[in-house]
Amino acid sequence: MHRFFHLVDKSPSRHSAQPGFCRRGLEFRALGTFALRGAAICNTPSYGNFGVRLMVSGAESHHTKRHGLRAELPRARLFRRRKVDHVNFVVAGVQKAGTTALHDFLAQHPHVALLRDQALHFFDKEEHFSSSQAGLVTEPDYDVLLKNFDSGWRWRVAGEVTADYLYYPRALERIARYNADMKVIVSLRNPVERAFSQWNMRREKGQEPLEFLDALKRDQETGIWRGPRGNAYIARSLYSVQLEKLYNLFPRKQVLVLKYEELRRNPFGAIDRVFDFIGVKRLRNLRNRQRNVGSYSRKLTSEEREYGSAIFEEDITNVENLLGWDCNDWRVKAAVSAAT
Repeated sequence: MHRFFHLVDKSPSRHSAQPGFCRRGLEFRALGTFALRGAAICNTPSYGNFGVRLMVSGAESHHTKRHGLRAELPRARLFRRRKVDHVNFVVAGVQKAGTTALHDFLAQHPHVALLRDQALHFFDKEEHFSSSQAGLVTEPDYDVLLKNFDSGWRWRVAGEVTADYLYYPRALERIARYNADMKVIVSLRNPVERAFSQWNMRREKGQEPLEFLDALKRDQETGIWRGPRGNAYIARSLYSVQLEKLYNLFPRKQVLVLKYEELRRNPFGAIDRVFDFIGVKRLRNLRNRQRNVGSYSRKLTSEEREYGSAIFEEDITNVENLLGWDCNDWRVKAAVSAAT
């Protein structure tokens, strides 16, 4: 709860003639409103010279002096409301693997600023990186990205959640060019189930005329790739190729890879890892909405699972080698036995 404090002028009477000062009990009135929390303000240069209304929340009380002004305040640190001027982290994928849940958790943290417009797709839309008429690549207008964040005084890190970035190779290159220190978060799911969930979504939207098995066979025959928002059921589930690209651009210490199945089993443990990774404190009493999962009436058949697992077997092994994971639960025998 915020409290407002009065400051008492203990200085010589010459201060009483200055705007914003009086000899007794004047509340510092606002040239601006400031929110305070955390550490001592006694060394803050903007405090003491001008009348500002001090909004204080915090813990231990102490005395501070500046220019003869004595105030009993909690230990506090001064914050101004500010705009997001850079992005610290991205949740880069993969599609249908819990990125919506991660967004919901991150949005509950008071120290995390998130993009307002999740459909912006800044780093994978060519219109943001168009070439000039002379054929020269122009510098992208990063203000298009930054203005989609709300300003605030509490945020410490700013991030974007776009599930296509890992799959779309130019997006990763652009992110690395924008911020070489960017932290990248990825969630991976059983590749057959991920592809099936994507197919189900497109089927219900009227965007996919083929049955799932036929759609997989079409991808095998044509090597279809229709841009960051296209089908590519197989290509999107070939994680090792995408991870190798990611690790070529970012050191491993800047990459956090989560397993979707563990995110489902222990969502709060997973989000604690995310909070630690991006450098904000862990939170309790988070709401878990569990959206966009298990909502399709059409279920994966054993034939479809076996066919898909054969496609992804080699890539699953590559993922295990890259990440040091045990992905037996992604293989068809483990999946079928778990379902029976």
